[in-house]
Amino acid sequence: MKKIFKSSFPVLTMGFLVRKHNGIYSFTGVARLGIITFIISIAYSFVDTIWAVYLNNIFHSPSIISFVSALLAIIAFASFFILVPVIERNNKSKLFSLSLTFIAISYLMFALSKNLVLFFLSSLILTIFTSLRINSFGIIIRDKSSKKKLSRNEGLIYTFFNVAWLVGPVIAGFILQAYGIPTIFFLSVFFILLGLGLFLISNINNANIKKTPEKNLLKNFLSFFKNRDRVYSYILSGGVNFWLILIYLYVPLMILERNIHEFWIGIFLSAIVIPLVLFEFAFSKLAGKVGFKKIFRAGYFILAIASFSCFFINNIFIILGVLVLASIGVAMIEPTTEAYFFDILRKKEDELKFYGIYNTSIDVHQFIGKFILGFLLLFFPLKSTFIFFSIFMFLYFLLCSKIRNVNEERRRK
Repeated sequence: MKKIFKSSFPVLTMGFLVRKHNGIYSFTGVARLGIITFIISIAYSFVDTIWAVYLNNIFHSPSIISFVSALLAIIAFASFFILVPVIERNNKSKLFSLSLTFIAISYLMFALSKNLVLFFLSSLILTIFTSLRINSFGIIIRDKSSKKKLSRNEGLIYTFFNVAWLVGPVIAGFILQAYGIPTIFFLSVFFILLGLGLFLISNINNANIKKTPEKNLLKNFLSFFKNRDRVYSYILSGGVNFWLILIYLYVPLMILERNIHEFWIGIFLSAIVIPLVLFEFAFSKLAGKVGFKKIFRAGYFILAIASFSCFFINNIFIILGVLVLASIGVAMIEPTTEAYFFDILRKKEDELKFYGIYNTSIDVHQFIGKFILGFLLLFFPLKSTFIFFSIFMFLYFLLCSKIRNVNEERRRK
């Protein structure tokens, strides 16, 4: 345990980030992906920090915001589903570059207009190409990692991601206060294009192409759920994204409801990432040693207890503090669920066949959460969402007892 936590930060894991070849030091492939992840994640953190404020300015109702968000989740689900053959038969690096280009375009459209039609058009573009980005980038990371080092590399990438989320929301809070929402979208476009430029010159190429892609998408989708391990992985992966609905949509709305300055949204979303930066890489390595089951159970139990406790707390700042501490549970789950999914696949070709379907878990869970809460918020106060999330986190905790306990370090390679 001591050795694991000693290497919790990328700066202490130079063997993973830098290698020496012919007397010259250079970044490893995973390190280059990590740097690119950091830069584009700055953009995502900017937008997600002000997203609830942006939606509130347009719709002025938590219930309507829930229904609109649920609609976008359905579009994202369809995107993951339809994009499976596109992912299978095309170069993943080119798809990733294309996705960043259109994400930048959507951010620019958000910045230039508040028109409702343009909002939905921009959201449609953003949703579809975010699905493409997640699919293509996930496979690139998988193909740059051996089975034995996959959870470690996933943890490393998530550490870069979370460092960006540590600084991004605070910066976004200052910019929101001083210059307004459009400026944040413009800056996000800049960081997306910067990340795209670095990716293009990094020579990271992924030509993992399936010559005969799946033609029957429905059959392919249904075949995913014929395997019990894949079903459990699908549900548990969506659980952490389910929790993040509370953090990035409903808690900011609670802050606005109590007439607290919008700047505190940025402070909270930055603080929520501190446990992830401190512990996520360590827990991803620990999962490779002790197995995924114990890590998953502990993580979901922490989230269930934290959400249940928040319902009985009136002081908003104490609630925010409890949720920040609860992120230790997220640190256990977030980087390990995807590694677990790849670990349980039996064939190499299943990565291309099932990875897009696996990612629909994000949007299925987000739709369920937002749609149900849209109705609940018609009749109950915003704070009631804590009981709702507590129940679901406890159900995920119970499900963890059903999964196989994969230990990566017992593999030969």
